Amino acid sequence: QVQVVESGGGLVQPGGSLRLSCSASGFTLDYYAVGWFRQAPGRERERVSCMSGSEGSTRYADSAKGRFTISRDNAKNTVYLQMNSLKPEDTAVYYCATVGPDCLPLYDSWGQGTQVTVSF
Repeated sequence: QVQVVESGGGLVQPGGSLRLSCSASGFTLDYYAVGWFRQAPGRERERVSCMSGSEGSTRYADSAKGRFTISRDNAKNTVYLQMNSLKPEDTAVYYCATVGPDCLPLYDSWGQGTQVTVSF
């Protein structure tokens, strides 16, 4: 079965850190560009960060720049999102997906995501 599974979310206080993981099964993730997206209650899903599958170039939403870092470990078939200096407005369900060169999802299919809650 071809799928990606997100994990690593949780409850963290403002200023804290989390590392999200996006693990692939059924295919080799390093051949693809991968993006992280998030959706907060009552809001549309938004793009957070993307990483190409070849040269490893990265892009970040303005809200993530300087605080989030996307990386990949091809040996583990996993892409990570290190999130530092978390803010309450980062609270959302985070999803990963394979994306095209425009950092838009290749498929209209999403996993369960992982919940990130930033609160005291």
